[in-house]
Amino acid sequence: MFKRLREDIACILERDPAARSGFEVLTCYPGLHALMFHRLAHGCWASGLHWLGRFISHLGRFFSGIEIHPGAKIGRRVFIDHGMGVVIGETAEVGDDCTIYQGVTLGGTSLWKGAKRHPTLGHGVIVGANSQVLGGFTVGDNARIGSNAVVLKAVPAGATAVGNPARVIDAQVDAQREETAAKLGFSAYGITQGDDPVAQAMKSLIDHAAAQEHQITMLWQAIETLSGSQRTDAPSTACVPPDAQTTEQFDAAGLSRLVK
Repeated sequence: MFKRLREDIACILERDPAARSGFEVLTCYPGLHALMFHRLAHGCWASGLHWLGRFISHLGRFFSGIEIHPGAKIGRRVFIDHGMGVVIGETAEVGDDCTIYQGVTLGGTSLWKGAKRHPTLGHGVIVGANSQVLGGFTVGDNARIGSNAVVLKAVPAGATAVGNPARVIDAQVDAQREETAAKLGFSAYGITQGDDPVAQAMKSLIDHAAAQEHQITMLWQAIETLSGSQRTDAPSTACVPPDAQTTEQFDAAGLSRLVK
């Protein structure tokens, strides 16, 4: 018991730059208090003392603002940062070294008793603030759930899920930031650079349109040059329509800034 408590305190000191001492973490971090209540409640639940487990869980919710069903399985070194409003359902499973921020719900979408209704988080998962993970699926190891995401299907290991409903992005989108996140051990709030697939798609379309305009401009300039070299007795633009665009006017950079 005390070994796990020391692990929890050490992981909070590692991941939260605001934590200044072990004593401060032990006395002032509701996420740690919620886990302490949960371990006691889970022990009662596993022993068949369901009412007592629920009552201890209720006390933990009252003191910490974090509701963890006594039937949920929580791994080692889990950090619930801030924690107010976090809800973890009965059949949820949280792997080792996960980080969960305030307002997160690990909820269920099924009403069948005894079924696996709540999600399973693998090891090292980060769940951003106010995100909802709903259903009996698995979020793979080292995956990230972006803030305010609504996740309704499985997330592969190492991937990022953002949006409502959540869309899954490959973890290798931003190699430089992934390297920095690996050095730090985790990525705060599950945020990564370039993690909005809609914005990325819009930027790709803008880049494609800009490339097309560049090619068309080059073609008209080539036609204008050829026309001038072949007809010395006529203006160089004789074969070029008056509305032909021979200079680039597409503001790709300005449009890209709008979707950042």
